[in-house]
Amino acid sequence: MSTQFQGVIPPVITPRHADGRVDTASLKNVTKHLLDGGVSGLFVLGSSGEVPYMTNEERELAVSTIADANAGAVPLIVGANEQTTNRVIEEARKVVDLGADAIVVTSMYYAIGNAQETETHFRSIHAAVDKPIFAYDVPVRTHFKLPTDLLVRLGRDGVIAGVKDSSGDDVSFRQLILAAKDIPNFDIFTGHEIVVDGALLAGAQGVVPGLGNVDPAGYRRLFDATQDGDWTAAAAEQDRLADLFDIVYTPNGRVSGGAAGLGAFKTALQLMGIIESNTMSAPMLSLNAEETSAIRTILERNGLV
Repeated sequence: MSTQFQGVIPPVITPRHADGRVDTASLKNVTKHLLDGGVSGLFVLGSSGEVPYMTNEERELAVSTIADANAGAVPLIVGANEQTTNRVIEEARKVVDLGADAIVVTSMYYAIGNAQETETHFRSIHAAVDKPIFAYDVPVRTHFKLPTDLLVRLGRDGVIAGVKDSSGDDVSFRQLILAAKDIPNFDIFTGHEIVVDGALLAGAQGVVPGLGNVDPAGYRRLFDATQDGDWTAAAAEQDRLADLFDIVYTPNGRVSGGAAGLGAFKTALQLMGIIESNTMSAPMLSLNAEETSAIRTILERNGLV
């Protein structure tokens, strides 16, 4: 088990006012909601934070606002999201100065690389930044699946502290857990909200659930049940969270896939009175009244409104 990073580390959303400005008051409310829910850490500037849509100033504002609201309560794991190595290093140094306790790094994107260049990419960032580095395996966004043997090699050499897996590849996820089980303090997190009990049973150290923005306490109960060895309780909590996850399917095809999921999280938080608006980053569309009504129904049957 990890000695530093484990448990429930949600990828924090970025609330916006109706006019599109980052809503710092709502962001502080979200941070408090997550801390009150018992989270183990906060993942800032991830996909759920809409980081590709944020300006440099907005990124800095989000990190500094969350760091202030967190006040050192839990570790801040912050995405250093840029296309290529030197740009990632520059971004990583910036977020470390703003309070990051660890950074999250993808493979290069837009640039066309291979496994050898990706290894150099991670090793160069490790040499330049004195913080733990998590490899973020998210081929739906990078169009490159991080090879298991590369991740294990980087882990054994101390280049990366672990992996956040959002690959959707359950086979490689299990193979990674098996191959890395003897690496000290190497933390593997699943990004899949509805199979967390299975991932923890396999040996993962935790979960980075976008749905955890809505129900952090539910994921905390799930994690605690697994630590107690109560897999029946864990499965029951996972089943309830799987039902809650239906909020992401309420959009009727009018919005993009990214706007559907993140828009559902924001709409749920708006209905729960935690954020002011469900406004998405431009050019994404926000969910409408019909979709909001469907989300309310799901929240009500899960006791969240």
